[in-house]
Amino acid sequence: MSLKLRPLAAAFAGACLMLAPLAASGQATPGTTNELAYADIAGLAESAGLVVRAQVASTTRIEDQRAPGLTPGHGRFYVEAQTRTLLMGRSPLGESIRYLVDLPLDAKGKAPKLKKEDVLLFARAVPGRPGELQLVRPRAQLLWTPAREARLRSVLEALVAPDAPARITGVRELLFVPGTLAGQGETQIFLKTHDNSAASITVSHEQGQPPVWGASFSELVAAVGRPPAPETLEWYRLACFLPRNPPADVTQSGTFAERQQALSDYRLVVAQLAPCMRNLK
Repeated sequence: MSLKLRPLAAAFAGACLMLAPLAASGQATPGTTNELAYADIAGLAESAGLVVRAQVASTTRIEDQRAPGLTPGHGRFYVEAQTRTLLMGRSPLGESIRYLVDLPLDAKGKAPKLKKEDVLLFARAVPGRPGELQLVRPRAQLLWTPAREARLRSVLEALVAPDAPARITGVRELLFVPGTLAGQGETQIFLKTHDNSAASITVSHEQGQPPVWGASFSELVAAVGRPPAPETLEWYRLACFLPRNPPADVTQSGTFAERQQALSDYRLVVAQLAPCMRNLK
């Protein structure tokens, strides 16, 4: 490594040390065919202040002893790149950017050749260092393809929409209200959100019919019979963040039988949600 790169690489290495616990062993990285799941893309995009498409100009490997938290089988690289498109973020970017990334090594200890390749970066700006980025994870760089960018853009559009569903942080209350006829009733599952906005799930029972449910991320009552479709932001909020079972301290009311019905309905919702698959561990 040239002497002029050493101070910057050392500063970047310190920043990556803070992110090292987030590193994953089985994730989609440049040069592999693994594709990220919807939950991976949403999680990366949501944690990034900047999402950038860039073209790699050069890569320089950092000595392993200067790369704390490095996963075995990987190398840490100082990358210089040219900005192509700022897909998300308000921080101004110049034509040139610099960052550190961890890349998988082959059997000969070589990393994928990335020069002139386009990549997608999930990053934050480094305060006081124009043009320097800090990836939200040591490997938060994806090889660009048109399909990946199109999929990413749909996630970004959902995240910034005015009616975007809030992040779920827990379950606040379970309540089953029986109907006027046997077999009728309704369970309301009230959720906690990071911004204290409304979010709830409604499970409806009609005599002789299987229960149906829906979710609402507003003060409006959920439209039952239309649960969120897989690979949507509403689905991601529920499938990836609802606990398998409600915590013991969740507020419940009614008789013992009504409380048991509310618990049963909660588990029904969790079971009917498509699994939250992730390739980023």
